[in-house]
Amino acid sequence: MLQELEYPFDSETILKKSKSIKRRLLLDGSVRLPKKIAVLGGSTTHDIVRILELFLLNQGIEPRFYESEYGQYWEDAMFGSGALQDFAPDLFFIHTSLRNIQAFPETDASEEEVEALLGTEYDRFCAMWEKLEKDWHCPVIQNNFEYPYFRLLGNQDSVDMHGRTRFVSELNRRFADYARGHANFFINDINYQSAVYGLDEWSAPQYWHMYKYALCLQAIPWMTHNVANIIKSVYGKNKKSLVLDLDNTLWGGVVGDDGVENLEIGPETGMGQVYAEFQSYVKMLKDCGVMLNVASKNEEENALAGLSHPAGVLRTRDFILVKANWEPKSKNLLEIAEELNILPDSLVFVDDNPAEREIVRRQVQGAAVPEVKKPEDFVRVLDRSGYFEVTALSEDDKKRSEMYRENLARKKQQAAFADYTEYLLSLQMKGTIRSFEPVFMARIAQLTNKSNQFNLTTKRFDVGQIERMAADARYITLYGKLEDRFGDNGVVSVVIGRKQEGALHVELWLMSCRVLKRDMEFAMMDALVERCRLADIRTIYGYYYPTAKNAMVRDFYGLQGFEKISEDGEKNAVWRFEIPDAYEKKNHVIAVGD
Repeated sequence: MLQELEYPFDSETILKKSKSIKRRLLLDGSVRLPKKIAVLGGSTTHDIVRILELFLLNQGIEPRFYESEYGQYWEDAMFGSGALQDFAPDLFFIHTSLRNIQAFPETDASEEEVEALLGTEYDRFCAMWEKLEKDWHCPVIQNNFEYPYFRLLGNQDSVDMHGRTRFVSELNRRFADYARGHANFFINDINYQSAVYGLDEWSAPQYWHMYKYALCLQAIPWMTHNVANIIKSVYGKNKKSLVLDLDNTLWGGVVGDDGVENLEIGPETGMGQVYAEFQSYVKMLKDCGVMLNVASKNEEENALAGLSHPAGVLRTRDFILVKANWEPKSKNLLEIAEELNILPDSLVFVDDNPAEREIVRRQVQGAAVPEVKKPEDFVRVLDRSGYFEVTALSEDDKKRSEMYRENLARKKQQAAFADYTEYLLSLQMKGTIRSFEPVFMARIAQLTNKSNQFNLTTKRFDVGQIERMAADARYITLYGKLEDRFGDNGVVSVVIGRKQEGALHVELWLMSCRVLKRDMEFAMMDALVERCRLADIRTIYGYYYPTAKNAMVRDFYGLQGFEKISEDGEKNAVWRFEIPDAYEKKNHVIAVGD
C-alpha cells in the first residue's frame, strides 16, 4: 500500500502526481480483483475517475471505467446505451450533487406543493435506481446531497418548509430510507464529507461555472477515497483486525516505568480524557466486528495491569491475543495473523512510535499502518481511513471476536488429544446445510467476497447475484453452518453449482478459514452429492483457478475423490466426479441435520 494514498493524504500531491502514482501501483506485483465500474455523472467526472482509480488500485481492486457523457446520468440509467451494454458493469457509481436537484420550493409555496416537489425529486431518482436494479442487478452507489452554500432564510433555512437546507435534509433522509431497504444500494455521504472538508471550499461556485465540477478540484481525492472505501467493502477488501500498541497509544505514560497508578487516562486531565475517548472508539469498533489484538514491548504482567486501570474502557477480555514481550512488533503481528488464521494484509497496526510504524510497514506485507501522531488525532485518522468501512453488518460480524476466541479454545483442546479424530469428536459438532435462504443472503455474499484461501475459483458475487441464483432452478446452492460445544461459528461454507446437460459444474466452493481442518468440507460434499442425486445428476465437475492466496486447496478435489481431467500451463484445473451407486459418506464427525 502506498503511503501517499493513506489518510491523511496530500490532495495536491495526488492530483499532480497521479500518473507516477498509478505507474508505481501497477508495477508493485500485486494481484488485484478486476471490476468494471460505470460512473454516471451529473457533472464533470474525468478527474473523479482518474483519482478513484488510484485509491482502488491501492486497495486491491483493478478497475475499468465507463463514463456517461456530461450530465447524462439519468438518461444512461433509464435508457442505456450501446457502449454501456457492451461494457456490462459490475457496479454503478452515480455522482450527483446539489446542482442536480431540478427545483427547490418557492417562498410562497403551500405545504402540499413543497411535499409534491419533494416527491417528484425523490421519485425521479427512485425510478432510476429501480431501472438499474431491473436491468443490471449489481451494486449501486449513490451520492446524497451536500447542503446549499447559502441560506436564504438564515438559521430558519433548516426549519422552515421553504428552506433549501430543510429540502436537502428531507431528500437525504428518503435516500437513506431507500438504502436501508435495499441490500445492494449504498449511499456515498457527501453531506458529511463536505461538512468535514468545509462547505465553502467544497462548493466554491467558480468550479461549477468554469469547469462544471460539482465540488472543488482539491476535494476530489477526499470524496473518491470515500467511494473507494465503499467499493472495497462491497468486494470483501476490508481489514479484519486492529492491533494496538499500549504505552502512549492506549494510555499516556509507560506502565513499566511509571506504574499503573500514574498512567494518564480518565477524567482527571485533558489528555487522560483523550486516551479514554480513543479507547471508547476502539471498543465500538469491536462491537462492529473488528477483532482487537495487542502488540506491545512490555512485560506481560505490566500490560495486563495497564488494561485493568480503573479509568480504562478496554479490558483484557476485549482482546483476542495480547502479545506483550520484547520481540519485534513485526514478528508479533505475523504471529497474530498466523494464530487467527488470517492473512497479514488483514491487519491494521496503531502505534505512536514512528520507528515501530516504519518497521511494520516494511516487514508485514500488506498491513495498514496509519500515520498517527498526536493522541488527539487518533480517532480521526483511524476513522477516516475507512479500513473497516461497513456496507453490511451481520450477526456473524458482531460475534466475530467471540468466534475467534472460541477457535483459540479449540486449539488448546486439540493439544490434549493424541488422536485427531478423537479431538474432532470431542467438539460435539453440529452442522446445518441447506439451500440459500433469505436470512443469510448478505452473509453468503460477504463470504464470497472475503474468502481467499479456501476458495477454489475465487469468484465474487453481490447480494443481487446470490438472490438470483438461489431462485434459479438451474443452480444448486448450499450454505453450511457449524456449531460445537465452544460456540456457534455461523455460516462458514458456500457451494454454488450450475446444472448443464445432466452434470453439475461447481462455480464456487469456499469455506471460512476459521473452520479449517474440521471436516466441514466433507459434510458439504456429502450434501452436494445428495442434492445431485435428487436432481438426477450423476457427474460433478469441479474447477480450480490458482491465485496468490488459494494454493492450500490446489488438491482439494482429489481429496474428495475427483479425477483431474485437465490442467493448463497456468495450473487452472478441471476435475470430475462420477457419483457411484454406493457412495460412502466422507463426514464422520459432524452431526448434520435441519
